Amino acid sequence: MNDNKTGKIEKVAGPLVVANNMSGARMYDVVHVSDKRLMGEVIELKGDLASIQVYEETGGIGVGEPVYTTGESLTVELGPGLMEAIYDGTQRPLDTLYEKAGDFITRGLRVTALDREKKWKFEATAEQGDAVHTGDFLGYVEETPLIKHFIMVPEGIQGTIKSIKSGEFTIEKTIAVVETDNGDKDLTMMQKWPVRKPRPFCKKLAPREPLYTGQRVIDTFFPIAKGGTACVPGPFGSGKTVIQHQLAKWAHAEVIVYIGCGERGNEMTDVLLEFPELIDPTTGQPLMKRTVLIANTSNMPVAAREASVYTGITIAEYFRDMGYSVALMADSTSRWAEAMREMSGRLEEMPGEEGYPAYLGSRIASFYERAGRVSCLSEKKDRVGALSVIGAVSPPGGDLSDPVVQATLRVVKVFWSLESNLAYSRHFPAISWLNSYSLYTDNLKEHIEEKVGEDFLNLQTESMRILEEESELEEVVRLVGIDALSASDRLTLLIARLLREDFLHQNAFHDVDTSTPISKQYKMLKTIHYFNQQAKDYLNRGADINDIENMDILDKIARMRYVKEEDQIEQIQNDIDSEISSLTGE
Repeated sequence: MNDNKTGKIEKVAGPLVVANNMSGARMYDVVHVSDKRLMGEVIELKGDLASIQVYEETGGIGVGEPVYTTGESLTVELGPGLMEAIYDGTQRPLDTLYEKAGDFITRGLRVTALDREKKWKFEATAEQGDAVHTGDFLGYVEETPLIKHFIMVPEGIQGTIKSIKSGEFTIEKTIAVVETDNGDKDLTMMQKWPVRKPRPFCKKLAPREPLYTGQRVIDTFFPIAKGGTACVPGPFGSGKTVIQHQLAKWAHAEVIVYIGCGERGNEMTDVLLEFPELIDPTTGQPLMKRTVLIANTSNMPVAAREASVYTGITIAEYFRDMGYSVALMADSTSRWAEAMREMSGRLEEMPGEEGYPAYLGSRIASFYERAGRVSCLSEKKDRVGALSVIGAVSPPGGDLSDPVVQATLRVVKVFWSLESNLAYSRHFPAISWLNSYSLYTDNLKEHIEEKVGEDFLNLQTESMRILEEESELEEVVRLVGIDALSASDRLTLLIARLLREDFLHQNAFHDVDTSTPISKQYKMLKTIHYFNQQAKDYLNRGADINDIENMDILDKIARMRYVKEEDQIEQIQNDIDSEISSLTGE
């Protein structure tokens, strides 16, 4: 970036700096404040006064110091080297910052997001003389064993390839020359993109395929589609971050972008320590090989939280454009909204509900609207990518009427409601099966019935009916005791307990139980309902409910979730028949 000295500081209010003589600046231009070159962004213009949110600590900055404009908006660098990277909110690599400044980041330190020295082996797939358009593949780099990084024609360029070559190049070296109507264009492996501008695509497609997460309560009851949006609200300690970590580890997405936005530093440390050690079950490679991390913890400058969300989703869109299924975890959007509220207050804008800016809803909506399953830009138009966005929300005291929660629920289609009473009783994931919902079930019905089982959705509906009935029966039990219930009601409570404790509850620290394939979920659910049907038949013949409640097979059903071989689950149905037969004397 070329700095031009233009303005002078007139006011400093925390991360907000007001500078005069800024008539040449534009909204969202990046500027550098004072001779320390603190990075900031223009967020308001009044005459020749510009309000700047500074992404670094402003202590020691005074009135009269210079402001340098760049004439460019906040952009991210896109190219080989993104995978396995750990960035701050403005895409500065934390490992490079550590090498230069040690444990604490020095203010004004400017480093490039992508390594300019490293050479990557580029394999050209396009040839000289080929006609190319925006989004077409020129070739690829084997960035990690899990990700083939495709090099695409940047936006606004179309023409004929004049020359292209395979070999080892740095990201700034020319790999191809395209002859266009405006002259020859040299293309490199790197492109830049403004973070606030959504990357273009041909058209949005309806979501048709589930994004399996390995979490039974999600995949079976409240599924999210590839290209879908989900909200995870919950009070402090209810397990929002744990669920985000689980989804980042086990979601069936090819690329994961994890944004730690204003969360505690120790939680991000857990991610950084765990991910390199965790193995992707489908490939045997470390999960970090398909992950990009954006870390903007609670002790980092508040203004950079807003940038971190946009930085993360722009990187996610870039991989979506390659045709990948991408999952983005934002933890948490409440901290992002709080940063907006703080900046809005310092700008002296008219406050909305609970002090949040009036544009809170539109900002949240514009963020989630960048998700979707799309037909990617390319002349062939046969490449489909998906970007799923899952945002955690931290309402004060778990109050779901909080403006951030309400604004989020208006735009997302999946609601996983976390409850502290479930978390305190050690039930994880602590997702309430009575309050949560998914609006993707109808879209996914055809895929689920074809790929999983024709009766899967019927089993899901019946399970939900039993759990709802259990909540009603519990009121009766509290008043008059369980002995006052009929045998069929006691059986309902037994089946509901199997569903709650042995199906919905998962142990994140158990090698097998931490993630369950959808095929195993189907067999587990089918086994529980098979037991229910056999027990009902037994009761209809006048049997004693106490005999059913004390059956040995219940222990085997409880241990299904720890079974690795799915054939053993099918064997349990034979064991159910055997024990029922022994009870009836048949």
